[in-house]
Amino acid sequence: MKIAIIGTGNVGGALATKWAKAGHQIFLGVQNLTNFKGKELLKNPNTTAHTVGEAVTQADIILIATPAPAAAEVAQSLGDTTGKIIIDAMNIVMGRGPQGFKTTAAAILANTQTRDVVKCFNTTGFNNMINPVYDNQAIDMFVAGDSEKGKAAAIQLAKDAGFGECYPIGGNDKFELMEQFAWFWINLAMFQGQGREIGFKLLKR
Repeated sequence: MKIAIIGTGNVGGALATKWAKAGHQIFLGVQNLTNFKGKELLKNPNTTAHTVGEAVTQADIILIATPAPAAAEVAQSLGDTTGKIIIDAMNIVMGRGPQGFKTTAAAILANTQTRDVVKCFNTTGFNNMINPVYDNQAIDMFVAGDSEKGKAAAIQLAKDAGFGECYPIGGNDKFELMEQFAWFWINLAMFQGQGREIGFKLLKR
């Protein structure tokens, strides 16, 4: 896949690395081509840096992993997204989010052309993206959105990043639930003293 990464910090960087090593083509969309966070990502295979607009033009899939308050502005900066898939990996935490929106995905949908917006890679820490394996079992990922092709792409990319499974939990009406699930992980990890090295696995019998 051809993937634009908008937001080259911890989450964007971890996924960019995993996907590049899995053989996907990575276009880092950055504000300053000569000096940007995650410049070391250019050492990965199949990875180049571009302006945000150029990265989006060349990609079929766009991952947004920027701070949540900037979600609307980032969506506006993408340019024409017609026919492209956007994966939202952001969360509103403690009220800090795009003004006037309950979720970052809603802000994206209101400020871009494509309807193929899904929410994924937001429910766990970047450390679990770097290494999703616990005791020989890979933890799971989850995805929400109305777009079937968006969910299918996210599920494949979750597996390519090393997650065990990626379960669809519903449509756009579940965006808020995904952010609440993220807050559940954050609460356990940060506020209840469990630490970042925790993850979720769906067990069946």
